[in-house]
Amino acid sequence: MTYRAPIADMLLSLNHGAGFLAAVEAGHYNDYDAGFTAAVIEQASRFAGDVLDPLNRIGDQAGVKFSDGHVTCAPGWPDAYARWREDGWNAVSAPEDFGGQGLPLAVHAVCNEIWSAANVAFGLCPLLTSGAIEAVAAHGSDDLKKLFLPKLVSGEWTGTMQLTEPQAGSDVGALRTRAEKQADGSYRLHGSKIFITYGEQDLTPNIVHLVLARLPDAPAGTKGITLFLVPKFLVNADGSLGARNDIFASGIEHKLGMHASPTCTMSIGDKEGAVGYLIGEENNGMACMFTMMNQARLNVGIEGVGVADRAFQRALDYAQERRQGRAVGRKGDGSDPIIMHPDVKRNLMLMRGMTAAARSICYATAVAIDISHRAGDEKIRAKAHARAALLTPLAKAFSTDIANEVAAIGAQVHGGMGFIEEAGAAQYIRDARILTIYEGTNGIQAIDLVMRKLGADKGAAMNELLEELSAIAAKVEASNDPAFGSTGAILREVVNAAGRTGKWLLEKIGTAPNDALAGATPYLRLLSAATGGCLIASEALAARGDEMFQNDVARYIALARFFAENIAVQASSLERSVIDGADAINHADIVLAH
Repeated sequence: MTYRAPIADMLLSLNHGAGFLAAVEAGHYNDYDAGFTAAVIEQASRFAGDVLDPLNRIGDQAGVKFSDGHVTCAPGWPDAYARWREDGWNAVSAPEDFGGQGLPLAVHAVCNEIWSAANVAFGLCPLLTSGAIEAVAAHGSDDLKKLFLPKLVSGEWTGTMQLTEPQAGSDVGALRTRAEKQADGSYRLHGSKIFITYGEQDLTPNIVHLVLARLPDAPAGTKGITLFLVPKFLVNADGSLGARNDIFASGIEHKLGMHASPTCTMSIGDKEGAVGYLIGEENNGMACMFTMMNQARLNVGIEGVGVADRAFQRALDYAQERRQGRAVGRKGDGSDPIIMHPDVKRNLMLMRGMTAAARSICYATAVAIDISHRAGDEKIRAKAHARAALLTPLAKAFSTDIANEVAAIGAQVHGGMGFIEEAGAAQYIRDARILTIYEGTNGIQAIDLVMRKLGADKGAAMNELLEELSAIAAKVEASNDPAFGSTGAILREVVNAAGRTGKWLLEKIGTAPNDALAGATPYLRLLSAATGGCLIASEALAARGDEMFQNDVARYIALARFFAENIAVQASSLERSVIDGADAINHADIVLAH
C-alpha cells in the first residue's frame, strides 16, 4: 500500500488538540492564515507517497556502503534529496532572513511526521539539518550566519550534531575531544565521535558539523564544553568551497534498523587538526547545543508518531484484506476478514489510540515552542517556554515508547506474515527500536521530567497543565453524550492520579531522591496517558463544532472513549508502581547480584 498522510486527523490534532488555531486567532503567528496548513500537508503527503515511500524498502534492503572514507547512500537517495531540496521542503520553518519560508514550527512538525512515516531513514537527514540551522541562527556570529545559513536553509548543505564518544554517551561531560585556539581566531580540533547520523553522505557537496569539544583550560564536566562549527570543506569568503577539512568518517555502523541512514564513526584532526569556528561562548557549549537538542527531542518523538502511524496503516490494510475463520454470529461458507474478530479490532484500536495521543502531545509541544518565540507578550512567551519544557520529555519518551509497542502489535496483526521481511511490518519494529535511545534515552527523559520539570517555578507549569486537563474532563462529563461512555469520569480520575503522584514525587525528591528516580518512568507514562487522553477527548468535542469534521464526529468520540476505557484506565496501576514500587527497586541488588 502507498502511504498517504491522515490529513484530517492531523488537522484536528493540530488545530484543536494542540491549540494551534487558538494561537493563530490570538495573534501569536502574526498574519499567518491557518487555512494554508492543509495545503502544505497535502503537498507534503503527495511528495512522501510519490517519492519517499517507494524508497523505504529499497533503502532498508540496500543500506549504505562505505569505502575509503566515503559513504554511498541507497539507490535513489541522491535524486530524492535533490527533489526534496528543489521543492523547498528543507526551508519550511527556517528563518526568512536566510532564505527560509518562516512557517510555524508546528506546521513543520506535521511535515516531519509525514517524512518519518514514509521513510524515517531519509527524514533523519533534514531533521538534523533543521537543528543545526536553529543552533547557528541562535548562537552563531553574524559572519558564520551569512556564510553557512543560506546553504543550510536551502538544503544545499546538511548538518550534523556530534556529541557522543566511546566513553561519553549520556554523560556528555566526560567527552575528550579537544580544541585549541589559533592566532586567526579559529580553533583546531582533535578527537573522535561515534554514532554520528549522516556524518558522511553523497547527497550534498558539504556537511556542516556541530561538534562539542573541550578547551585546554576548561572546567571539568559539562561546564567546560564548547560548541564549534566544523565544515567538511572549508568555505571561502565568497561562499565557494575550499580545502578539505581534517574531519573524516572512519567507518559506519551495522545496525538493527535504519539501514539507509549512515551512522558514522568520525575521526577529527588526525593530521593537522580540524578547523572549527566558535558557536556561542567558550565553555558554554551545552547551552548552545540544547537549543538544537530540545527541538531534536521533539522531532524524535514525531519520528515515533510517524513510524507508529505507518505501522497502523499497514496493519489496518492487511486486516481488511486477510481472511481467516468466521466471525462470531456469521453464517455460511468461506471466511471473514480478520478485522471482524474482536481481538484484532482491539489491537488495531490500541495502535490507533496510542498514535493519536502521541501525535497530539507532540503537536502541542511544537505549538508551545512557537508561542515561546513568537508571542508579543513576554509573560505569554515565558509561560509557553515552561509548557514546552514540561511537554518535551513526554513528546520524546511517550511517542517513541508507543512507536515500539505499535510496531510490535502491527506484526501481531499480520500473524505469521509479520515475521516475514517481505510483508514490511518487521521493518517498523527494527527502525523504531533506536528512537527510545538516541537524543537522550527515555529513562533520561523521565529523570528530566521528575527532577527538573515537575517542580520548576514551584510547580506552576505542571499545575497549569493539570488544571487544563481537568477542565477538558469536566467538559466531557458535562456533554452528557452517551457515546463518550465513561470517558469523562475516567479522565478525571487519571488527572487526579497524575496530581497525587506528582506531589508524592516532589516530597521524595527532597527526602529520598532514589525513590523519586525509581518512579520516574511510570510517572512519565501516567502523565502522558492523562495528557494524551484529554487532548484526544478535546479534539472529539471540538469536531462537533467544526464543519471540516462534521462527518467524522462519531469516529473521534469512539477513539476518545477507547483510549479512556482501555489505555488511560491503567493510571491507577502506574500510580501504585510509582508510590509502592520504589522500595523493591532500591533493594534489587540482592537479585541483580546473581
